[in-house]
Amino acid sequence: MTAKPTMSFWQIWNMCFGFLGIQFGFALQNANVSRIFQTLGASIEQIPLLWIAAPMTGLIVQPIIGHCSDRTWTRLGRRRPYFLWGALLAGAALLLMPNAPALWIAGGLLWILDASINVSMEPFRAFVADQLPSSQRARGYAMQSFFIGIGAVVASLLPWLLAKAGVANTATPGAVPATVHYAFYLGAAALVGAVLWTVTRTREYPPEQLEAFAQAQPAPPRAAAAPKAREAWPWLAAGGGLAAWIALAQLAPELYLLAGGLLAYGLALLVLARVRRGNAFTQIMTDLHAMPEAMRRLAVVQFFSWFALFAMWIYTTAAVTEVHFGSSDTASAAYNAGANWVGVLFAAYNGFAALAAIAIPRMVARIGLRLSHLVNLWIGAAGLLSFLFIRDPDWLLASMLGVGFAWASILSLPYALLADSLPARKMGVYMGIFNFFIVIPQLLAASVLGVLLKALFHGRPIGALLVGGVSWLIAGLCVLRVAEPGLRRAPAGLASQEPRA
Repeated sequence: MTAKPTMSFWQIWNMCFGFLGIQFGFALQNANVSRIFQTLGASIEQIPLLWIAAPMTGLIVQPIIGHCSDRTWTRLGRRRPYFLWGALLAGAALLLMPNAPALWIAGGLLWILDASINVSMEPFRAFVADQLPSSQRARGYAMQSFFIGIGAVVASLLPWLLAKAGVANTATPGAVPATVHYAFYLGAAALVGAVLWTVTRTREYPPEQLEAFAQAQPAPPRAAAAPKAREAWPWLAAGGGLAAWIALAQLAPELYLLAGGLLAYGLALLVLARVRRGNAFTQIMTDLHAMPEAMRRLAVVQFFSWFALFAMWIYTTAAVTEVHFGSSDTASAAYNAGANWVGVLFAAYNGFAALAAIAIPRMVARIGLRLSHLVNLWIGAAGLLSFLFIRDPDWLLASMLGVGFAWASILSLPYALLADSLPARKMGVYMGIFNFFIVIPQLLAASVLGVLLKALFHGRPIGALLVGGVSWLIAGLCVLRVAEPGLRRAPAGLASQEPRA
């Protein structure tokens, strides 16, 4: 074969089903880890730094796993070994997380959990591109969004449902309630089970067949030249200058993270310019430097999109419990009722996202990928900004309708805009590199959100949701700079993706 055959609905279903389990892990992490940290004694100012585990592991793990999986072939295939081992490790971390006896142990387990989820998740994006022809890729990514929504609904609701079933939702000070314990245990089983389904129910094309497919496609653009040493100096100067300013002005120590990131990138460019030996690091950095123009422009969109998401994930529990339930005492019934309601809200936006995965293709067919993404991001911005004006927590469900549309769009339309511009033989590493622009804004959020809240909002966590809403407005404008490849073909692929189960 020189062209990939189209797949049936159920074949695409099986290859994406593992995302249901992966989202169980992410949803439990997003909705409950801040709660666990606060229960173990973390202050509001400490929470962003404790959450730094998530973006740091993604920044390191995803391009490495993508690079390695591009070069892997075993009896399980190319991507599936990473699905399996990542799921087993993540399941173990989910079992241990609610039992952490101290804050530093919980922080360490978050590193392990997020790294393991990333090992399992990153190859799934490349898996879709490997297995599906170009005309069906958007359908595959939309199916992933559907499973993300469904998995997150169930996982986010688990503590609330368990409380309704009579499981204790409060505990002594410093102890995590039983509802959270059992939710994490059930999540571990769901994660491993769903990934095992995909591993056992799918097959992969062998390397020689993928090479034949790649040779039948138009040649990718010529790679850009390796960076020059002079390109490193502005980054090094910016990082060094910022670090000196933080020290001299005695600014918040969290800002050293931003300075360190600038210095690290400058050093990486300097090493790449001077070291000519080929290894994983130099190849990944060269690919980063040579990424396609469409990817560069989408990077800006992703930056503002994920900055908003990270602000929401970190601060919604603290904002809702303080503003809408009137308590910041983690041992109080009001705080824990509010924290459980946040789980319901997170379940709601993921449920709306699952519905949006069906509605968005019709929007794309009418107005195109770019305008659809802009509209969905702005609907999400309205949802986040409404938290500042709504006082009845029940009405926050309406806010989550907008967030759900933005979330579904973020999980699918950027990949539909990007997929055709990537060379097939580097699909894994470029999908990993694309995730840089998911984790970099999260690192920035971890370093500056606490400072911004203290400086602009008197430390009130509701201010983070205002920042998130504005970020989505900016992301929507930036998407207009992105070219729309395959304008006529992409909507047709999306339009036919509706689940028929």
